[in-house]
Amino acid sequence: MRLSQFWTAVSDEFGAALGRALVHDLVLGELGDLTAEQALAKGLDIRGTWLALCRATDVPEARRHGVGNREPKAGA
Repeated sequence: MRLSQFWTAVSDEFGAALGRALVHDLVLGELGDLTAEQALAKGLDIRGTWLALCRATDVPEARRHGVGNREPKAGA
């Protein structure tokens, strides 16, 4: 996942304003108590950050591949 795809997925799933707020403010215990913004700034995996955000906000698994992005291959 590219950073541009991350932001597209965030916006598509949560809306632009709420998505930005979640990325900036929501602390993700799964990522060592960092926000998604902090995790990305530290160079953590973009897709892993997206998935942590999805799990923290109860995004259904069927939508975790991101709107407009191909679903990952099984086992990937």
